[in-house]
Amino acid sequence: MPRIIPPASLALVALLALAAPATAVTGVAFVHGTSDNDDAENEYWTWQFIDKVRDGLPNRDDFVVVNCNFNAFAWKNEAAGCLATYLYDFIQDRGIDDMVVITHSHGGNMMRWILSNPTWDSRYPVIEEAVRTVYALAPSSGGTPLADAVMDGNLFEEALGWILGYKSDAVRMQMMGNMAFLNANEYLLGTAGHPALPKPFSPVVGTDVDSAVYDGDSYCGDYFEQLGLEITQLWLTGCSDGFLDCWSQETAGDAPLRDYDFTEGDWDVWWEHSWEPLSHGQSRRDCFGLAELLRDRL
Repeated sequence: MPRIIPPASLALVALLALAAPATAVTGVAFVHGTSDNDDAENEYWTWQFIDKVRDGLPNRDDFVVVNCNFNAFAWKNEAAGCLATYLYDFIQDRGIDDMVVITHSHGGNMMRWILSNPTWDSRYPVIEEAVRTVYALAPSSGGTPLADAVMDGNLFEEALGWILGYKSDAVRMQMMGNMAFLNANEYLLGTAGHPALPKPFSPVVGTDVDSAVYDGDSYCGDYFEQLGLEITQLWLTGCSDGFLDCWSQETAGDAPLRDYDFTEGDWDVWWEHSWEPLSHGQSRRDCFGLAELLRDRL
């Protein structure tokens, strides 16, 4: 005779099933910006930054650092295709179902491409499903006039090679008109008046560059890079990180978080403010509480 289970017991089993979801496996992925990297751990992010951020993981080994050719157009196999390989393999190999993606600069466009074009690659929907949020550090969502300067071949070309690269397809993509076209025609989602991205895309915005010799905070990262960004800032608006205007960084995604909302300064001189701006270079370094912010949000 089959055993009869009381209805009350069945109800209790169903309730417990609903109340006890499987534990998520959280991981973090670091996605670099414009460059062709094979050692982004050391040359782009530094281990000091990576290690501090991954301290927020339940398992510090659940992380991946991407090394791809982001000198190509986003839709090329060596760019977003390479990124998809890293993220898909990470998800499969580590069982990740709660993935936080940290991008910098043009890396934000790479993630926006994947999240905006789910039918382009069979791996994209798997990646989208696993993503909890994207923290886009200084994303070039609206492009930069400095890319136009490089492509036009004026005096900026040699001066900007150290930060932007030369006349690559990625630089061409980040020209003002080209980014406006990609945003307006919804190849890249998440801008005002267009469909939102399927997962949160949270810009972290740098608003200024400090390079004073007497200011110790100017030496976080590379001081000579700070000097270069101070110069290029002259060709941008009053609010910029030396490479991107604030409005460009805030073009796509959710409500932005600006540097003065969370950074901490050293009060090197009495007239300095208590917060510190994040230049374009410092927004991928362990500067002024950035790494701790990201760590705590894992």
